[in-house]
Amino acid sequence: MPRILAIDYGMKRTGIAVTDDLQIIASGLTTIPSETVITFLKDYFAKENVAKVLIGEPKQMNGQPSESAPLIEAFVVKFKSAFPEMVLERVDERFTSKMAFQTMIDSGLKKKQRQNKALIDEISATIMLQDYLSRKMF
Repeated sequence: MPRILAIDYGMKRTGIAVTDDLQIIASGLTTIPSETVITFLKDYFAKENVAKVLIGEPKQMNGQPSESAPLIEAFVVKFKSAFPEMVLERVDERFTSKMAFQTMIDSGLKKKQRQNKALIDEISATIMLQDYLSRKMF
């Protein structure tokens, strides 16, 4: 079965998570500089069978797009241009960064380790993907 990949796109860094072959478990894959995402994905898609890509949709509490929405919309346009055949789904990414930080605390990471923004981005993508998988099962 092909994998599902999730992207937590940001101005500087982008967190990427992917499912296992059975689409049961989401795992953090990496965090990369945002300007390298398309190149990274071209390489990754050449090596791995990916059926769908999830891209976070930033929203405010009232459901309106957040201030980072235009940045992510521009990335979505680039993504669709580079990968016109890939199934793309937008998913709500509210609270994923806060949940990622709390996950780091709960797992016992030291304060210095919790300041690693790249790790937060990767965990955020993983949370987004695992939430998607949980909703898909029901």
